[in-house]
Amino acid sequence: MQLLQSVEFYLRRCVEIGGSDVHFKTDSGHVYIRVNGDLQLVEADPFHNREFRTELFKWLKPEQTEQYENELELDFAIELEGLSRFRGNIYQQRGYTQAAFRVIPYEIQTMEDLHLPPAAYDFIERPRGLVLMTGPAGSGKSTSLAAMIDKINRTHPVHIVTVEDPIEFVHVDQEALVNQRELGNDTNSFANALKYVLRQDPDVILVGEMRDLETIHLAITAAETGHLVFGTLHTVDAVQTVDRIVDVFPTHQQQQVRMQLSVNLVGVISQTLLRRSDGRGRVAAFETLVATSAVRNLIRENKTFQISSLIQTGGRAKMHSLDQNMAKLVEMGIVSYEEAKARAKDPGEFERLINLAKPVGGSTGGPTPPGNPATTKTPPNAPGVRGAQFRPGYQSK
Repeated sequence: MQLLQSVEFYLRRCVEIGGSDVHFKTDSGHVYIRVNGDLQLVEADPFHNREFRTELFKWLKPEQTEQYENELELDFAIELEGLSRFRGNIYQQRGYTQAAFRVIPYEIQTMEDLHLPPAAYDFIERPRGLVLMTGPAGSGKSTSLAAMIDKINRTHPVHIVTVEDPIEFVHVDQEALVNQRELGNDTNSFANALKYVLRQDPDVILVGEMRDLETIHLAITAAETGHLVFGTLHTVDAVQTVDRIVDVFPTHQQQQVRMQLSVNLVGVISQTLLRRSDGRGRVAAFETLVATSAVRNLIRENKTFQISSLIQTGGRAKMHSLDQNMAKLVEMGIVSYEEAKARAKDPGEFERLINLAKPVGGSTGGPTPPGNPATTKTPPNAPGVRGAQFRPGYQSK
């Protein structure tokens, strides 16, 4: 069997078994597939570094091969027609070329499918401002953002511009006009794209990753000039997200950034994935921060350490903490106590929430989630059950 067929075989195998990632380790000739968060060694015919490079580079454009040879790193995207798209990364380890692939399904899951928090439905209706999706690598940020962009695409006659590295989920024009720009192919940098995007008459802008000071500054500026801007950061909670944005700037600019952020921030959704107790994949737990006047004031006054208290008590504003969400998942039997406690931000607070938790019955089939009291209206086009984002059945890679 040719190596190219072998690579394609394992990519197909990953999709078939519901995996999320495939790793090719050429120094040992091993292949690994990540399923439900765990890596599994797959039986594979041994392959060598030179063969692997030759076959893998057949999938790349000449300029991509040159970039890898110069930088020893490369992000790219490929497609197996009729199966799936894949985000790939080639890197070098001890002189050997390695590769990792992430499965990017053709079908974009809806916000309802993913059971995103109620505040997310409010965020996409805003005419302007900055919405941040955060979480550790592999926590489903891209999937959630794609669902939100897809919702806007299907319901709003607007111009959406995305800047990604590489393009993952492909959006086809529906009610909206969508232009997706890929780093390296369509623009040289996130910062470059954001400098010129304001001349492209956008309504909604998606920044695939806010990596550096210039990109963050331009994203805030785009929000300030009347656009709805979505971005991602690798932070674990809402408070850390605000601090990260401010701290990336020099000290003499931080107060100005706090002022800009306090005015333009719409909200933050932080998410992480936990193993389901029934073994049927993983479920997302969310923390939601809504930029209320109280939150804006704390950002402006450099008192972000107090925001956590507002999140915990902000149910009427559709806010809830990650620990509150995980305690509810444990209460419903979707996630084990041990799994949730291992991911808790504050184990002591998590214990208190578990001890306070009481089952809530109801004909709708599920208890009201934290941060979404009975007085909260069901978001437009959301599932008919309050707290649907916590219902069993949501599986994620």
